[in-house]
Amino acid sequence: MERRDFLKGASAAALYVNAPSDLMISSASAKPLSDKNWDHGQVRHILPTVSDSEILIKLSLNQAQKNPPILRIGNQVVFGKMTDTQGEFWQFFAKNLKPAQTYQMSLKSQQGAQLCQPWDLMTFPAKDANPGQFKALFISCVGGHEAAGFLPNEVRNRLLRRALSFKPQATIVNGDHVYWDLLSPSTSKVRYGGNTERSIKIAGTFDRAGLVLGADNETVLKKAVGPQIASVYGADFRSTPVFFLQDDHDYFDNDDAFDEIITFPPSYFMLQLARATQSMYYPEFLADSNRPKGLPYSYAADRPSGVSESFGTIRFGNLAEILLYDVRRTATLAGPSAVCVDLEVEKWLVNRTKSNDVQNLIHCPSNPPGWSAGKWGEFYPDVLGDDKKLSIVTPKPYWQPGWLKQHDRLMNALSGNQARTPLVISGDMHSIALGSMQRTNNFDLSKNPINVALSGTGGTYPGGWPSQGWRKTPALPSQVLDFSEEIKPIEQHGFTLVDFTKDKMVLSFFKWDVNTQSVEEIDTLMPFHVKELPRAQG
Repeated sequence: MERRDFLKGASAAALYVNAPSDLMISSASAKPLSDKNWDHGQVRHILPTVSDSEILIKLSLNQAQKNPPILRIGNQVVFGKMTDTQGEFWQFFAKNLKPAQTYQMSLKSQQGAQLCQPWDLMTFPAKDANPGQFKALFISCVGGHEAAGFLPNEVRNRLLRRALSFKPQATIVNGDHVYWDLLSPSTSKVRYGGNTERSIKIAGTFDRAGLVLGADNETVLKKAVGPQIASVYGADFRSTPVFFLQDDHDYFDNDDAFDEIITFPPSYFMLQLARATQSMYYPEFLADSNRPKGLPYSYAADRPSGVSESFGTIRFGNLAEILLYDVRRTATLAGPSAVCVDLEVEKWLVNRTKSNDVQNLIHCPSNPPGWSAGKWGEFYPDVLGDDKKLSIVTPKPYWQPGWLKQHDRLMNALSGNQARTPLVISGDMHSIALGSMQRTNNFDLSKNPINVALSGTGGTYPGGWPSQGWRKTPALPSQVLDFSEEIKPIEQHGFTLVDFTKDKMVLSFFKWDVNTQSVEEIDTLMPFHVKELPRAQG
């Protein structure tokens, strides 16, 4: 049976249960899904990002190039820089572009052969521009190899295409682009772990003492990661800027703490895997004049000029600013003074939050405020008891109280700017949710409560939902908070769109139930809940 026929008209739940194992294993080298309206040529995947003056594109090719391909961006010619060692992966970085300008992109080999059909990409408005609207797409946890039971790539891509049909001007993919855990006792040898017999058959085994690029590890990395990113996104986002934020699984492990191992902060090898994956598959965050150059993992010599690997800014004129921050890479285990993000990063976040040079500003961390599932690496001390209920009475092993202190400082800064309606959108929790935070510990936030949303997930496998995994509990509000839920966490695939205007932010939540809805119904999904957040009058 052809895979396309297998999917067509099938009960969506059967996609999880009945997919033949040999069919799933064979997808390790799956080609990207075809866009009938655009000629991919030699291109396997394209993921671009933009600012008001720069463009950075990551792409891969089906046929390796010995010489750098050439990308023409309007009248500017950019030679590609190889990001692997085989000539399959390339990046293109252009500076000094005009704001709010649509550029035609044309990709050719050095011999002049067209490598794909030309396409358009638009830069963002200048910071002092006054655009009337901005639409952003938020989604999380799109990764996972379909051989391990994650949502099939064709279905994930269909969900993404439905989101794209609403014409977002930016897409934020918040963490867990890859599931291939290597060390955690709870995940490395089960289901999606990189040390299962299935995973070793697909990709091989990493040599943790070896180089990530230039040897066998590079082959293993491509076989593990390619089907989770290139085969899911293809070239569908070629004209939509993307912002990929990393979370725990993007470092090839789960956030776990046991007597025998604490998986974070990431080890050197974990860090090299995460850096190599980002370098090849999706763009770093472009420079922003309001983001300090000296933040950790910024302005690295082996990266495009000025980019940050872990801390990003989406700035759309004076209308909207989105702050993105990875809470794993610079986390510390220093007890009461521990942090999730480096203190200089915290200063940047607080300074931008207090500023009033932009009308709407939201936080987008890789770890969710508001809810807990009793996991070790959360902001909160809630621990899962034997009764499968959350409690803060019993100490959580290896949890760091400084994490909550930093969370409180950030939430207090958000609530403290009375000129804005505070909003945080995050992922990680494999749920769709919306709530309001009125207090955290001793900080009273009730004068300007913080709106908190979970964006929805694009690829979760059956055991990945909080209530279905080994914890057997849905995400629940942390007991250190005063927190009301407008949408209690829904364990379904979906995404969130946010429309920014001068007067308000409008959140539109979408969901799709793999157990009760057909794949075809994805094509007509509409919001099941809309939340309007008027601009604060403070």
